Amino acid sequence: MERERDGRADAERGGATVLLLALGLVFVLVGTFGAAVAATGMASQRAAVAADLGALAGATRALDGDGAACAYATDIVQRNDGRMVDCVVDGLDVLVTVEVAFTPIPGLTRVAASTARAGPVRG
Repeated sequence: MERERDGRADAERGGATVLLLALGLVFVLVGTFGAAVAATGMASQRAAVAADLGALAGATRALDGDGAACAYATDIVQRNDGRMVDCVVDGLDVLVTVEVAFTPIPGLTRVAASTARAGPVRG
């Protein structure tokens, strides 16, 4: 037989604590998921920026040859925490593909990639 203390049965005591802990765990999981989604979006933007700047930098050196253009593009990409995957010079156009590594949650590393082209305006 359950004893009553303060008008409540002993079996019900502590139930709110368990519910509060479960609710706290749900908030932590949702927050972690939200942070992972935000990290993914930010890495995608970083890859796009690094690719754009690398393509623009390479296009400024396109007249110096393929090697010089891609070397300068690679330097700019690396300064933006990216990794040059591919660099193609086609006339005065430079096409670069960049990867940026990120960790959305501890122990899980992913890569965001982006490609950009730069060159003179054609009319």
